[in-house]
Amino acid sequence: MPRIAVVQMPPVLLDRNCSLDRAVSAVDEAVSNGARLVVFPEAFIPGYPVWVWRLRPGADMALADTLHHLLLRNAVTLNGPDLERLCEAAKRHEVTVVCGINERDHEFGRSTLYNTAVVIGPNGDILNRHRKLVPTDPERMVWGWGDAAGLKGVDTPSGRIGVLICWENFMPLARYALYAQGVEIYIAPTYDSGDGWIGTLQHIAREGCSWVVGCGTALRASDIPDSFPEKSRLYPDPDEWVNPGDSVVVAPGGDIAAGPMREEQGILYADIALEQVGTAHRRLDVAGHYARPDIFQLRIRRDPARPVVFEEG
Repeated sequence: MPRIAVVQMPPVLLDRNCSLDRAVSAVDEAVSNGARLVVFPEAFIPGYPVWVWRLRPGADMALADTLHHLLLRNAVTLNGPDLERLCEAAKRHEVTVVCGINERDHEFGRSTLYNTAVVIGPNGDILNRHRKLVPTDPERMVWGWGDAAGLKGVDTPSGRIGVLICWENFMPLARYALYAQGVEIYIAPTYDSGDGWIGTLQHIAREGCSWVVGCGTALRASDIPDSFPEKSRLYPDPDEWVNPGDSVVVAPGGDIAAGPMREEQGILYADIALEQVGTAHRRLDVAGHYARPDIFQLRIRRDPARPVVFEEG
């Protein structure tokens, strides 16, 4: 019966190294409490771009440029050592880690950011990289569109896991892609919160008959560093909950097993029984005995999107 740890702590916004320090400390704490799977929120390193929801359209272009520059400078490049410490922590403890990052592309252009979730295995290797398919509303000024190269179920010692980020979980075909791969633990790192979001996760647990882990962002204005440009204007009340978190674990069928953790920072734990997944599928398997492939069929293009192909000779 694997134990899941859902980390609902703030990063050090716009500081990759300090955010990594917090991530490694959280893994250490989670493991000391028996966790074998540790999950972090959306864009945890170096933090979700909270400012996009408060900038004045057309009036804050210079501030937007400054903040984007800081985010770009502190983003994660996956072909280098940026995540080395977190991978070493996973290997040292022999645990699986799922972490949201701002990923800086290292292949084409080298300046586009993606909202990415990485799955790090117990041997310290990155088992999967999933880039958010469609950034939501003002997020499109920060992140590029992902592709389906990482839309995969991944086998881990804690179970077969899949990840969709925030409002990707409102995309029926993206969900179906994970259901069809036999995902047992469905992970949803997010910046969303509230009863409506929790209800969505309960629906997914009913529809997909899997364990669903919602990992939310708990951030107070006082958690934002004082060095943040124009903090006093954008976040004048230090006691404000910019986001309340609402991390939750939902059992197959929709019952809440742990949480929601609201307006609280810490780690949410849940012991899960994977055999409940198979039992729940007896009645409903939307990609199995409840499918009608003679009528409906989903085709997914897994090839990575490549804007240019170089040919030699």
